[in-house]
Amino acid sequence: MDDHSLIQLLQQRLRFSRRIQPAHAAVLIAITNEPDPKVLLTRRSAYLNSHAGEVSFPGGKRDATDTSNIVIALREAQEETGLNPFEVELIGDLPMHRARNGMLVKPVVGLIPAGLELNPQPSEIDRIFYVSLDELMHAPPVPYEVHYAHQSLYFPSMRINNEIIWGLTARMLIALFKYGLNYKKEWPFLLNSPTFQARKY
Repeated sequence: MDDHSLIQLLQQRLRFSRRIQPAHAAVLIAITNEPDPKVLLTRRSAYLNSHAGEVSFPGGKRDATDTSNIVIALREAQEETGLNPFEVELIGDLPMHRARNGMLVKPVVGLIPAGLELNPQPSEIDRIFYVSLDELMHAPPVPYEVHYAHQSLYFPSMRINNEIIWGLTARMLIALFKYGLNYKKEWPFLLNSPTFQARKY
């Protein structure tokens, strides 16, 4: 797909849900408005109590004073990265996602200017980085091992810029491709272990 058309396609296809359901948390999927659009991602601090060191979108839980899902996403993005809410051109949202802990999370999609100077909030974010939307669309699913009490499971992940994108963040990207770009990326719930795959070929 021509990169120049990705932004136009997102603007044409995405809308805000008519049926408003207050989420427990919201994230901002911020995409740079340029010929080769890039997605803003963060790596969470290794010292956080939950999802430490994981790649995620800027976002967080609803505060008592938050009046909408959009407000949560913009407020949290500003707190975590210094992104000025007035720099965000909101274009729509994606279906609600349920996190592993049962929390309902709403992805809000917006366009931002390229080249913004952002600063990670050091107690929450270790790194802010951008990844090409086209590269994410075409990244093959790579097994990512997650240890549980008595076994390991292998979830699909995208390996880009020495970062691992998996779980809820990856599923939200798959939804962005589907609803915003009419692109169905194969994304199984689980993958076989790398050793098993190696024996198959």
